[in-house]
Amino acid sequence: MTGRRPTLGVAMVLASGALFAVNGTVSKLVLRAGVPAPQLTLLRAAGAFAGLLVLSLLISPGPRRLTLRRHEVPLLLVYGVSGFCLVPMLYFVAISRMPVGIALLFEYMAPLLVALWARFGQHQPVRPRLWAGLVLSLAGLGCVAEVWGDLSLDGLGVAAGLGAAVLLAFYYVLGARGVQHRDTLSLTTWAFAAATAAGLLIRALTPGTADWSALSRSEAGIPVALLCCSVVLFGSIVPYLLVAGALRHLPATSVGILGMVEPVIAAAVAWLALGSGEALNAAQLAGGTLVLAGVTLAETARTTPEPGPLSPEPLATAARPGEP
Repeated sequence: MTGRRPTLGVAMVLASGALFAVNGTVSKLVLRAGVPAPQLTLLRAAGAFAGLLVLSLLISPGPRRLTLRRHEVPLLLVYGVSGFCLVPMLYFVAISRMPVGIALLFEYMAPLLVALWARFGQHQPVRPRLWAGLVLSLAGLGCVAEVWGDLSLDGLGVAAGLGAAVLLAFYYVLGARGVQHRDTLSLTTWAFAAATAAGLLIRALTPGTADWSALSRSEAGIPVALLCCSVVLFGSIVPYLLVAGALRHLPATSVGILGMVEPVIAAAVAWLALGSGEALNAAQLAGGTLVLAGVTLAETARTTPEPGPLSPEPLATAARPGEP
Protein backbone atom coordinates (compact mmCIF):
# COMPACT_ATOMS: atom_id res chain seq x y z
CA MET A 1 0.00 0.00 0.00
CA THR A 2 1.39 3.38 -0.98
CA GLY A 3 1.31 6.44 1.24
CA ARG A 4 2.11 4.55 4.44
CA ARG A 5 3.25 6.75 7.31
CA PRO A 6 4.38 4.44 10.14
CA THR A 7 5.03 7.28 12.59
CA LEU A 8 1.47 8.53 12.18
CA GLY A 9 0.18 4.97 12.58
CA VAL A 10 2.07 4.54 15.86
CA ALA A 11 0.72 7.86 17.16
CA MET A 12 -2.85 6.84 16.27
CA VAL A 13 -2.55 3.47 18.03
CA LEU A 14 -1.08 5.02 21.16
CA ALA A 15 -3.79 7.70 21.20
CA SER A 16 -6.53 5.07 20.85
CA GLY A 17 -4.96 2.99 23.61
CA ALA A 18 -4.88 6.01 25.90
CA LEU A 19 -8.54 6.81 25.17
CA PHE A 20 -9.61 3.21 25.78
CA ALA A 21 -7.57 3.14 28.99
CA VAL A 22 -9.01 6.37 30.37
CA ASN A 23 -12.47 5.20 29.46
CA GLY A 24 -12.12 2.18 31.70
CA THR A 25 -12.12 4.56 34.64
CA VAL A 26 -14.97 6.61 33.15
CA SER A 27 -17.06 3.46 32.75
CA LYS A 28 -16.34 2.41 36.32
CA LEU A 29 -17.58 5.79 37.55
CA VAL A 30 -20.81 5.27 35.60
CA LEU A 31 -21.23 1.82 37.12
CA ARG A 32 -20.56 3.18 40.61
CA ALA A 33 -23.30 5.75 40.08
CA GLY A 34 -25.81 2.93 39.81
CA VAL A 35 -26.07 2.32 36.06
CA PRO A 36 -26.28 -1.49 35.60
CA ALA A 37 -23.83 -3.15 33.20
CA PRO A 38 -26.58 -4.15 30.70
CA GLN A 39 -27.87 -0.58 30.62
CA LEU A 40 -24.43 0.91 30.08
CA THR A 41 -23.87 -1.64 27.30
CA LEU A 42 -27.11 -0.52 25.61
CA LEU A 43 -26.24 3.16 25.94
CA ARG A 44 -22.80 2.59 24.47
CA ALA A 45 -24.07 0.46 21.59
CA ALA A 46 -26.93 2.77 20.68
CA GLY A 47 -24.77 5.88 20.86
CA ALA A 48 -21.97 4.35 18.81
CA PHE A 49 -24.44 3.03 16.25
CA ALA A 50 -25.98 6.49 15.83
CA GLY A 51 -22.58 8.15 15.44
CA LEU A 52 -21.19 5.56 13.02
CA LEU A 53 -24.43 5.58 11.04
CA VAL A 54 -24.03 9.31 10.44
CA LEU A 55 -20.42 8.80 9.36
CA SER A 56 -21.42 5.93 7.05
CA LEU A 57 -24.01 8.13 5.37
CA LEU A 58 -21.74 11.16 5.01
CA ILE A 59 -18.54 9.48 3.82
CA SER A 60 -18.38 8.28 0.22
CA PRO A 61 -20.00 6.10 -1.12
CA GLY A 62 -22.71 7.13 1.34
CA PRO A 63 -25.89 5.05 1.86
CA ARG A 64 -24.70 2.41 -0.63
CA ARG A 65 -22.09 1.37 1.93
CA LEU A 66 -24.85 0.04 4.19
CA THR A 67 -26.52 -2.17 1.58
CA LEU A 68 -27.31 -5.43 3.36
CA ARG A 69 -27.54 -8.79 1.63
CA ARG A 70 -29.68 -11.55 3.09
CA HIS A 71 -26.86 -14.06 3.48
CA GLU A 72 -24.88 -11.54 5.58
CA VAL A 73 -27.56 -11.18 8.26
CA PRO A 74 -26.73 -14.28 10.38
CA LEU A 75 -23.02 -13.42 10.53
CA LEU A 76 -23.68 -9.79 11.42
CA LEU A 77 -26.18 -10.76 14.11
CA VAL A 78 -23.83 -13.23 15.80
CA TYR A 79 -20.85 -10.92 15.31
CA GLY A 80 -22.63 -7.91 16.78
CA VAL A 81 -24.37 -9.66 19.67
CA SER A 82 -21.31 -11.59 20.81
CA GLY A 83 -18.61 -9.01 20.26
CA PHE A 84 -20.40 -5.68 20.65
CA CYS A 85 -22.98 -6.56 23.30
CA LEU A 86 -21.86 -9.52 25.41
CA VAL A 87 -18.13 -8.72 25.47
CA PRO A 88 -18.53 -5.16 26.82
CA MET A 89 -21.29 -6.28 29.19
CA LEU A 90 -19.01 -8.90 30.72
CA TYR A 91 -16.17 -6.38 30.82
CA PHE A 92 -18.36 -3.92 32.69
CA VAL A 93 -19.24 -6.66 35.18
CA ALA A 94 -15.54 -7.44 35.59
CA ILE A 95 -14.44 -3.84 36.23
CA SER A 96 -17.29 -3.34 38.68
CA ARG A 97 -15.89 -6.17 40.83
CA MET A 98 -12.11 -5.85 40.46
CA PRO A 99 -9.46 -3.32 39.38
CA VAL A 100 -9.67 -2.09 35.78
CA GLY A 101 -6.10 -3.14 34.97
CA ILE A 102 -6.68 -6.72 36.12
CA ALA A 103 -9.95 -6.99 34.19
CA LEU A 104 -8.14 -5.90 31.03
CA LEU A 105 -5.41 -8.50 31.58
CA PHE A 106 -8.02 -11.25 31.60
CA GLU A 107 -9.60 -9.88 28.43
CA TYR A 108 -6.17 -9.69 26.79
CA MET A 109 -6.08 -13.49 26.75
CA ALA A 110 -8.26 -13.33 23.61
CA PRO A 111 -5.42 -13.14 21.03
CA LEU A 112 -3.81 -16.17 22.68
CA LEU A 113 -7.09 -18.06 22.33
CA VAL A 114 -7.23 -17.09 18.65
CA ALA A 115 -3.75 -18.49 18.12
CA LEU A 116 -4.74 -21.73 19.86
CA TRP A 117 -7.86 -21.93 17.69
CA ALA A 118 -5.72 -21.49 14.58
CA ARG A 119 -3.49 -24.36 15.71
CA PHE A 120 -6.09 -26.86 16.92
CA GLY A 121 -9.30 -25.73 15.25
CA GLN A 122 -7.93 -24.90 11.81
CA HIS A 123 -4.69 -26.91 11.92
CA GLN A 124 -2.60 -23.96 10.80
CA PRO A 125 1.16 -24.03 11.40
CA VAL A 126 2.40 -21.96 14.32
CA ARG A 127 5.85 -21.15 15.59
CA PRO A 128 7.05 -22.90 18.77
CA ARG A 129 6.95 -19.66 20.74
CA LEU A 130 3.17 -20.02 20.97
CA TRP A 131 3.69 -22.53 23.78
CA ALA A 132 6.09 -20.23 25.59
CA GLY A 133 3.47 -17.51 25.29
CA LEU A 134 0.82 -19.82 26.73
CA VAL A 135 3.00 -20.74 29.71
CA LEU A 136 3.94 -17.12 30.41
CA SER A 137 0.33 -15.96 30.19
CA LEU A 138 -0.97 -18.66 32.54
CA ALA A 139 1.85 -18.00 35.00
CA GLY A 140 1.10 -14.29 34.82
CA LEU A 141 -2.60 -14.82 35.51
CA GLY A 142 -1.65 -16.99 38.47
CA CYS A 143 0.39 -14.10 39.86
CA VAL A 144 -2.41 -11.62 39.21
CA ALA A 145 -4.87 -13.86 41.08
CA GLU A 146 -2.26 -14.71 43.76
CA VAL A 147 -3.17 -18.40 43.64
CA TRP A 148 -0.61 -19.29 46.32
CA GLY A 149 -2.82 -17.81 49.02
CA ASP A 150 -6.47 -17.05 49.58
CA LEU A 151 -7.67 -15.83 46.19
CA SER A 152 -8.05 -12.08 46.49
CA LEU A 153 -10.04 -11.59 43.30
CA ASP A 154 -13.81 -11.72 43.08
CA GLY A 155 -14.90 -15.02 41.53
CA LEU A 156 -17.70 -13.52 39.44
CA GLY A 157 -15.37 -10.78 38.24
CA VAL A 158 -12.77 -13.34 37.12
CA ALA A 159 -15.45 -15.44 35.37
CA ALA A 160 -16.73 -12.32 33.60
CA GLY A 161 -13.22 -11.35 32.49
CA LEU A 162 -12.47 -14.82 31.14
CA GLY A 163 -15.88 -14.96 29.45
CA ALA A 164 -15.12 -11.63 27.76
CA ALA A 165 -11.82 -13.06 26.51
CA VAL A 166 -13.52 -16.13 25.00
CA LEU A 167 -16.20 -14.07 23.26
CA LEU A 168 -13.61 -11.54 22.09
CA ALA A 169 -11.63 -14.34 20.47
CA PHE A 170 -14.85 -15.48 18.80
CA TYR A 171 -15.33 -11.91 17.56
CA TYR A 172 -11.85 -11.86 16.05
CA VAL A 173 -12.52 -15.02 14.06
CA LEU A 174 -15.93 -13.85 12.84
CA GLY A 175 -14.61 -10.37 12.09
CA ALA A 176 -11.93 -11.78 9.80
CA ARG A 177 -14.72 -13.35 7.74
CA GLY A 178 -16.82 -10.18 7.77
CA VAL A 179 -14.07 -7.86 6.52
CA GLN A 180 -13.63 -10.00 3.44
CA HIS A 181 -16.95 -8.71 2.12
CA ARG A 182 -17.44 -5.34 3.84
CA ASP A 183 -15.44 -2.26 4.66
CA THR A 184 -14.63 -1.85 8.34
CA LEU A 185 -16.96 1.13 8.87
CA SER A 186 -20.10 -0.53 7.55
CA LEU A 187 -19.26 -3.81 9.29
CA THR A 188 -18.92 -2.08 12.65
CA THR A 189 -22.02 0.08 12.10
CA TRP A 190 -24.17 -2.99 11.49
CA ALA A 191 -22.51 -4.79 14.40
CA PHE A 192 -23.44 -1.96 16.77
CA ALA A 193 -26.96 -2.06 15.34
CA ALA A 194 -27.20 -5.77 16.27
CA ALA A 195 -25.76 -4.99 19.71
CA THR A 196 -28.36 -2.25 20.20
CA ALA A 197 -31.17 -4.66 19.31
CA ALA A 198 -29.76 -7.24 21.73
CA GLY A 199 -29.47 -4.60 24.45
CA LEU A 200 -33.10 -3.60 23.97
CA LEU A 201 -34.15 -7.25 24.19
CA ILE A 202 -32.16 -7.74 27.40
CA ARG A 203 -33.76 -4.62 28.83
CA ALA A 204 -37.24 -5.92 27.96
CA LEU A 205 -36.53 -9.30 29.58
CA THR A 206 -34.93 -7.81 32.72
CA PRO A 207 -37.10 -4.92 33.93
CA GLY A 208 -34.62 -4.05 36.69
CA THR A 209 -32.22 -2.67 34.09
CA ALA A 210 -34.75 -0.14 32.82
CA ASP A 211 -34.19 2.44 35.59
CA TRP A 212 -32.64 5.52 34.02
CA SER A 213 -32.69 7.65 37.18
CA ALA A 214 -28.92 7.26 37.66
CA LEU A 215 -28.36 9.44 34.58
CA SER A 216 -29.52 12.47 36.56
CA ARG A 217 -26.91 11.90 39.27
CA SER A 218 -23.27 12.94 39.54
CA GLU A 219 -20.23 10.82 40.32
CA ALA A 220 -16.92 12.34 41.42
CA GLY A 221 -18.52 15.71 40.74
CA ILE A 222 -19.27 14.91 37.09
CA PRO A 223 -22.81 14.42 35.71
CA VAL A 224 -23.38 10.76 34.89
CA ALA A 225 -25.03 11.72 31.58
CA LEU A 226 -21.81 13.49 30.57
CA LEU A 227 -19.77 10.44 31.55
CA CYS A 228 -22.01 8.28 29.35
CA CYS A 229 -21.44 10.64 26.43
CA SER A 230 -17.72 10.18 26.97
CA VAL A 231 -18.13 6.40 26.92
CA VAL A 232 -19.79 6.68 23.50
CA LEU A 233 -17.62 9.33 21.88
CA PHE A 234 -14.16 8.95 23.41
CA GLY A 235 -14.48 5.32 24.46
CA SER A 236 -15.98 3.94 21.25
CA ILE A 237 -16.24 6.12 18.14
CA VAL A 238 -12.99 8.14 18.27
CA PRO A 239 -10.62 5.31 19.29
CA TYR A 240 -12.29 2.99 16.78
CA LEU A 241 -11.61 5.49 13.99
CA LEU A 242 -8.01 5.90 15.18
CA VAL A 243 -7.36 2.16 15.10
CA ALA A 244 -9.03 1.80 11.71
CA GLY A 245 -6.86 4.65 10.42
CA ALA A 246 -3.69 3.18 11.92
CA LEU A 247 -4.22 -0.04 9.98
CA ARG A 248 -3.63 1.97 6.80
CA HIS A 249 -0.08 2.64 7.96
CA LEU A 250 0.90 -0.38 10.09
CA PRO A 251 0.50 -4.18 9.92
CA ALA A 252 -2.28 -5.59 12.09
CA THR A 253 0.22 -7.42 14.33
CA SER A 254 2.08 -4.17 15.04
CA VAL A 255 -1.20 -2.42 15.87
CA GLY A 256 -2.10 -5.15 18.35
CA ILE A 257 1.26 -5.19 20.08
CA LEU A 258 1.38 -1.40 20.38
CA GLY A 259 -2.15 -1.54 21.79
CA MET A 260 -0.79 -3.38 24.79
CA VAL A 261 0.00 -0.05 26.38
CA GLU A 262 -3.70 0.02 27.26
CA PRO A 263 -3.69 -2.18 30.42
CA VAL A 264 -0.66 -0.29 31.74
CA ILE A 265 -2.24 3.13 31.20
CA ALA A 266 -5.63 1.89 32.39
CA ALA A 267 -4.20 0.60 35.68
CA ALA A 268 -2.35 3.89 36.28
CA VAL A 269 -5.34 6.09 35.44
CA ALA A 270 -7.69 4.01 37.60
CA TRP A 271 -5.27 4.18 40.53
CA LEU A 272 -4.91 7.96 40.22
CA ALA A 273 -8.63 8.63 39.71
CA LEU A 274 -10.29 5.96 41.84
CA GLY A 275 -7.86 5.47 44.70
CA SER A 276 -5.87 2.70 46.33
CA GLY A 277 -8.52 0.06 45.62
CA GLU A 278 -7.25 0.01 42.02
CA ALA A 279 -3.58 -0.37 42.95
CA LEU A 280 -1.74 -3.55 41.98
CA ASN A 281 0.82 -5.10 44.31
CA ALA A 282 4.29 -6.25 43.22
CA ALA A 283 3.16 -9.79 42.41
CA GLN A 284 0.24 -8.55 40.31
CA LEU A 285 2.46 -6.09 38.44
CA ALA A 286 4.93 -8.89 37.69
CA GLY A 287 2.04 -11.11 36.61
CA GLY A 288 0.70 -8.43 34.31
CA THR A 289 4.10 -8.13 32.67
CA LEU A 290 4.17 -11.90 32.11
CA VAL A 291 0.67 -11.86 30.61
CA LEU A 292 1.55 -9.12 28.14
CA ALA A 293 4.83 -10.82 27.21
CA GLY A 294 3.01 -14.11 26.69
CA VAL A 295 0.32 -12.57 24.52
CA THR A 296 2.99 -10.81 22.44
CA LEU A 297 4.67 -14.16 21.80
CA ALA A 298 1.35 -15.74 20.88
CA GLU A 299 0.37 -12.90 18.54
CA THR A 300 3.64 -13.24 16.63
CA ALA A 301 3.58 -17.06 16.56
CA ARG A 302 1.07 -17.30 13.75
CA THR A 303 2.50 -18.00 10.32
CA THR A 304 0.77 -16.27 7.42
CA PRO A 305 -2.20 -18.49 6.47
CA GLU A 306 -3.26 -19.21 2.93
CA PRO A 307 -6.19 -16.99 1.94
CA GLY A 308 -9.49 -18.62 2.72
CA PRO A 309 -12.94 -17.89 4.10
CA LEU A 310 -12.10 -19.31 7.51
CA SER A 311 -8.61 -17.89 7.96
CA PRO A 312 -8.65 -15.15 10.58
CA GLU A 313 -5.96 -12.50 10.37
CA PRO A 314 -3.24 -12.61 13.04
CA LEU A 315 -5.08 -9.84 14.88
CA ALA A 316 -8.46 -8.20 14.71
CA THR A 317 -8.48 -5.49 12.09
CA ALA A 318 -10.72 -3.14 14.02
CA ALA A 319 -10.99 -1.76 17.50
CA ARG A 320 -11.79 -4.34 20.10
CA PRO A 321 -15.49 -4.18 20.87
CA GLY A 322 -14.96 -5.07 24.44
CA GLU A 323 -13.47 -1.73 25.25
CA PRO A 324 -15.75 0.41 27.36
